[in-house]
Amino acid sequence: MTEYVDIEGGRIAYDEIGTGPLVVLSHGMGIDRNAYKHLAPMIAAAGYRVVNTDMRGHGESSMGWASVTGKEAISRTDVANDLLAVIEKLGGGPAVVVGHSLSGGSATIAAAQRPDLVRAIVEINPFTLTQKADIMALFTNARHRKGMIPLMGTMMFKSLGQWLKYLNVAMPTKPADFDDYLAEVAAKLREPGRMAEFMKTGQSTPADAEAQVPNVTQPALIIMGTADPDFPSPEAEGQRVVAALPAGLGSLGLVEGTGHYPQFEAPDRVAALILPFLKEHHA
Repeated sequence: MTEYVDIEGGRIAYDEIGTGPLVVLSHGMGIDRNAYKHLAPMIAAAGYRVVNTDMRGHGESSMGWASVTGKEAISRTDVANDLLAVIEKLGGGPAVVVGHSLSGGSATIAAAQRPDLVRAIVEINPFTLTQKADIMALFTNARHRKGMIPLMGTMMFKSLGQWLKYLNVAMPTKPADFDDYLAEVAAKLREPGRMAEFMKTGQSTPADAEAQVPNVTQPALIIMGTADPDFPSPEAEGQRVVAALPAGLGSLGLVEGTGHYPQFEAPDRVAALILPFLKEHHA
């Protein structure tokens, strides 16, 4: 059942299952909280209160937010502030924040800014560090090329069709409900205003998250799908994030053969990485 938290500037939609220490989930751009629909019950069953949120402008959360940058953008800082507000409004913190893609950078910012509210973070295939264009990889790495062409087409032409092509590539291991989920994403983005909100995510960069990485004081687990087309080498990107964190805080887990959405493609294997981390770091 969808519930809402009213915060300054709008409302964040979420659903909640389980009881115990708080775990807050946040998805990436252009999708919704149902990307966690298989993983969330596994975490709850292990003894946690799981709050699964829709990012601002996405899913069932409200549209038309004012960005902290003052631009028509949805930044990692915006999403971090939303997550911190949700933790405060719902109580039960400190929480472990699980952020995917864009929200991985948001988890970094939230932990750096409010360690009293964020006990630890999990970043799934995160865009936490700024990226350097690797033109050669587009020619030499077929996996990367097949993902980047429709992703660039999505942003250049504001094309829902290109986005659906990207998602098809970005989830190489197809769960049984893949087609249903893709249809759900398409239906949501056809709602008036939703595609425009999605496009706002492309107006921001990970620079704000990268600036906060040295300020993180809480443990961080980085999870990468090894077949993620977004990065020429997903494992190398995960290692780069771990190396950028203060010494001893970061660890890397790999989910072989999955793409940019391992929490949807292989939730059991992602849970096998997250649950021991939660047991160690979340009282």
